[in-house]
This record gives sequence, structure tokens and C-alpha cells, in this order.
Amino acid sequence: MDWTAGYVTELEYTYGYYRELCPALLRLACLSAGVAPSAGKPFSYLELGYGQGLSLNVHAAANEGVFWGTDFNPVQTAHAMAFAEASGGSVKALNDSFAELAARNDLPEFDVIALHGIWTWISEENSRHIVDIMRRKLRVGGLVYISYNCFPGWAPAAPLRHLMKLHADVAGAEASGMGAKVDAALAFARQVVDSGALYFRGNPAVGERLKKMSEQNRNYLAHEYFNKDWRIASFSEMAETLEAAKLSFVGSAHLLDHVDAVNLSPDGQKLLNSVEHPILRQSVRDYFVNQQFRRDIFMKGPRSLPPAERAQLLLGESFVLTSLASDVPRKVTGSLGEATLQNQVYDPLIDVLAEEKQRPKLLSELVRHPRLRSLPFAQLVQALVVLAGAGHVSLAQSASKATKAHCKSLNRYLCERSRSSSEVAYLASPVTGGGVAVPRFEQVFLLLGSPEKRSAQEHAKFAWDILKNQGQRMLKGGRPLETEDENLAQLTSLAETFLLRLPVLQTLEIA
Repeated sequence: MDWTAGYVTELEYTYGYYRELCPALLRLACLSAGVAPSAGKPFSYLELGYGQGLSLNVHAAANEGVFWGTDFNPVQTAHAMAFAEASGGSVKALNDSFAELAARNDLPEFDVIALHGIWTWISEENSRHIVDIMRRKLRVGGLVYISYNCFPGWAPAAPLRHLMKLHADVAGAEASGMGAKVDAALAFARQVVDSGALYFRGNPAVGERLKKMSEQNRNYLAHEYFNKDWRIASFSEMAETLEAAKLSFVGSAHLLDHVDAVNLSPDGQKLLNSVEHPILRQSVRDYFVNQQFRRDIFMKGPRSLPPAERAQLLLGESFVLTSLASDVPRKVTGSLGEATLQNQVYDPLIDVLAEEKQRPKLLSELVRHPRLRSLPFAQLVQALVVLAGAGHVSLAQSASKATKAHCKSLNRYLCERSRSSSEVAYLASPVTGGGVAVPRFEQVFLLLGSPEKRSAQEHAKFAWDILKNQGQRMLKGGRPLETEDENLAQLTSLAETFLLRLPVLQTLEIA
């Protein structure tokens, strides 16, 4: 029996961190949508198909509660268990298939069941097992986060995936391995384009997608395009499927989707507002934005919040700036392209969030601040949602001693890995309850200790000694730097940027 069920296991999945899985972001998305967030105590979380387990372990380290997860690839489970051992967080990293998980009798009721991207790559049988788990093991008031490739955005490019998968199946050399099959399929598809295939002439954006794919990580491409099962769902089909688990749609976990002004034209907004049925309205919206990847939140028994109660809950939330104020752009990208943020709203808000070394601030503090007092409450909340959606703001929590200790242990382990690898580019923050982007050499610099007392040159020398001992070199413009002086100069530049950003990392209790 083939335990893989046609799923790619020869190449490991990437070490990605997915912020939409973060409990704090899901909470903010629910509040933004006017729905009471899940509030179980003790908090119980299940991630289905956790890949290498980075997101699962970051969230387990940075939050109170018990975090369950399963992935049927034993190699990936081993990585997830190593992360869990390093952090000491409350993680139950299982190696069960979805059928095996559904059959377990030791699962608790969950506040959150989350799966990122997996739905697209699994069989209908496994989908039924997942819906069964949701129906029986999600508590009333609990939420499901599910992301998936969807129509109409994928309609033009679905035949490209079929062509590449077919080539890998019938023309790829078994002995050459999956990576070589992916390369050969990409090259073959390019030949078809260059030979004048009318499909690609009629769909020029698909040819551009193929060009970008050739630059992407082969492990990612293998999992994204070359599994046996690959199903594209429309939103209405997903809503109908999850209705069997008593789930109702709440909103998008992609916070910028909550702001129509950056996604829909005035005519589009007018038409959409005239559509009363929620499933039809959401489906029509997908046509306006040419949606190809949805990040949906469903709930079992969602409770709509009256405006006054929603406002009261929001006023009790803390917000923290996760970027340097000077690094926050005044533009965001929505479905309509770039949108410019209003200076009279965002300049004072960012300045106030940056006060006192970017200390987290209650929304009740922000609304009373002299520089923000004149802003309407709804406008202030929307601005915070926009900044959170763009990745510059997060909800903040009062970190316990346990979460601080777990994050510190996990981050030390990840930083030690950075000596030889750039695979993991995130560290855990007990303040945000989630992951924060920290690239490889900033992780290396953190290993030196007491960074605020060290010069950029000291950090650079420390990192260069690590690289030199492994025979590695820095890259610039795609070429390796040969001399020690060149490498030190490049590392010094990175260290100077790191030291500018250090106060943010300290506020987030990463440094």
C-alpha cells in the first residue's frame, strides 16, 4: 500500500511561517468582521497538515494553551517534534493521516481548527475526514481557518498545471528524482509556449506565470503543482461543503480584504452592496478581484456583535507596531493595485504607535491621544486593520513567564540553525503571539548576545568567522564575494540595519 496517497513526499516542504494561522490575527479578523472571536479556556488549537511544523511551534511557544497538529509525512513530523522539544511548548505533533486522526478518541474540543493550502492537494476522501473532524471536534463558537486555490482566478492557469503534471507522470525519468521532474516539466512547458501554442497566446498571463515559476523554490513547486490530487474550489462549493459541519462564513483572514476601497472600484462596491445573499455576494466579489487564493474563516455558531459591544471589545485590545516607524510605507497593495494611505490619518497613528519605544498600546489609549482624538472611531479601527493587513501592526498580549521562556528557547534553537542555514526566516514573539520575520544574519547577530552593546563591526566579524569556517561567502548581485574585506563590508551593512531595528525586536521580546 502506498502511504503517500499520491502526495509528494520525496522533496520536503519549505519552512514557511503563515501569519493567517496566528490566533491573534484570527481574533482581529473576527472583530473586524463584527463577530465574537473564539474564546475557549484553556485554549485548544489544531493544525491539519503542518508541513515542517514551524507555524505550529511558533504559536505553541507564543501562546497559552495546547496546540495539536498532524502531518502524515514522518520526516516533517520529526522536524516539528525537534522544534517542540527545543521550545518546551505545549505541542502534540502527530504523524496521523486525516483518517487516523478522525478515528482517535483522545482529541479534545478545539477552539481553532486551521489548515493552510492543504485542501487543494488532498483527495475527496480526505476532505470528508476533515469535515468530520470539524463537525465533531470544533466547539460551538470555535472557528475554522481554511485557505485554498479557487476560481475564477485559477481558471486560465489550471491547464498549465495539468500539462506539467502529465509530463512529470509520463515523460519524467523515475531515477532522476522529483526535483529533476519538476525542472523537466517546466522546460517542456516553456517549449510549448515558444512553439506558438495558441492556448498561451490566448492567455499571456499564464506564460508570465510560467516564467515566475522557473525562479521559485523547487520543493515548493513540487508540493504546489505535482501532487496526484489537485482540486480548485469555488467559494460557494466550499461554503456548501463546510455547511455539513455546521459552519458559517465569517470573513477573510487576509485583513486587507476587509477594506473595499483598496480592492473594489466605486461601481463594484455599489453593485456588491446591492447583493443581499452572503454566499452570492462573496462569490461575485471573487469575480471583481479575480480571486485565485482564498483565506477564509468559518465558525460554528458565529455570534454577531452589536456595534457597542464590538467597540468595547476593540477598545480593550492592545496594538503594537512590528516595524520601524520609518519603514512603514504609505502605500498598500490591494486587488486594484497600489493605494496611497491618507497622511492625515496614518502619519499621526504611526507616530503615536512608535512612542515609548513602540510600547504596545490599548485602543482605548489611542482614541484619547491628543493627536488621534479627532479621528472617527471607525476610521481609526480601519487604519489599524490596514496596517495589520500590511504586516506592520499586530494585536499584543500580556506575555506570561511560560510563553516568554518557550519563545526564548525556540528562538535560541532557530538562531543556532542560522549558523549554517537560511531555511527559517522567522522567530517567535510572546508579545504578538506569532512569528516575526528575522532573516538569517539578524538571527546570527542575536547569537553574539548583548547586541545593544556591540558595534556593527563586531557583529560583522562574528558572522564572518562563522561563514569562513564553513567555506561560505556572502552574495552580492548574485555573485559570491571573494575577499574578506568585501564580505565584512556586506555584513557590516546588514549589522547596521539590524541595530536600527533592534529596539523593535526588543519590544517584541525577541532580542
